[in-house]
Amino acid sequence: MATSEHSELNAKVNGIGNGNGNYDPESNRMEALKQFRSAASVSMSPELFEKLYLSPMNEVKGDLRKTFGNPTPIALVGFLLAFTPLSCDLMAWRGAGGSGAASNGAYVFMGGLLMLVGGILEWVLGNSFPAVVFCSFGGFWFSYGATLIPAFAAYASYAPAGAESAAEGLSTTGFNASFGFWLLFMGVLTTIFFVCSLRTNIVFVTIFFSLQICFYMLTAGFWALARDAVGNAALANKLIIGGGACGFVCCLAGWYILIAIMLAIVDFPVQIPVGDLSSIIKGKSDKSRQD
Repeated sequence: MATSEHSELNAKVNGIGNGNGNYDPESNRMEALKQFRSAASVSMSPELFEKLYLSPMNEVKGDLRKTFGNPTPIALVGFLLAFTPLSCDLMAWRGAGGSGAASNGAYVFMGGLLMLVGGILEWVLGNSFPAVVFCSFGGFWFSYGATLIPAFAAYASYAPAGAESAAEGLSTTGFNASFGFWLLFMGVLTTIFFVCSLRTNIVFVTIFFSLQICFYMLTAGFWALARDAVGNAALANKLIIGGGACGFVCCLAGWYILIAIMLAIVDFPVQIPVGDLSSIIKGKSDKSRQD
């Protein structure tokens, strides 16, 4: 009897029996697939979802999140590998400078491309908030890279006709004033993201809080140069260095959250917290259900 049961068990494991004396490999494969799907369909907690996707858990149709991988770290990698060296350039570490022109390829092919791809994939999965954030900053990096590419004539368009004016530094006035407006409204957009991030986690809040200050300080720096490139050079330099420092704080928080997401993805035995806020700051729909 024991031998018979042992043989039947081996037949099931090897896919050549169904326990009734009939050999049906397809039936066994379907049963194994059913068990696998049941194990994979275990729903994750809101805290884990928020850590993995940087968004409060939302209801979407279909099971795309179980079908496709998580695009969030792809966009984060693009952001960090573009913004971290730029922050160091803005702070003039080791003699760096030139508005980070040496890393122009990273802005386009790392920051712009990876963030845009990550944002589109977040949109496919139904994660609207990270989709908007990643696509917006993907466009930012493409735009910033284009500004540094001579073929776009972003700076050359403001070059004066006379050599004497160029010697006086008047060629930078229009460019610095116009470029400052773009940085200003990137700061406004980041402030909106900062308010929305209050329902995600502390690390994400830190990223947007420091990033908005970075944009505002850079705006002030470029406008100081536009007003008086010579007289305000020292002030503008301090503002730009301060903006780079705030950007570096943003990057440190970004590297932290990237490590947290990657550890969660591979189910590493050691997990690091990100400070979930989605359960602390209740959404409007949550409050409506409670009422």
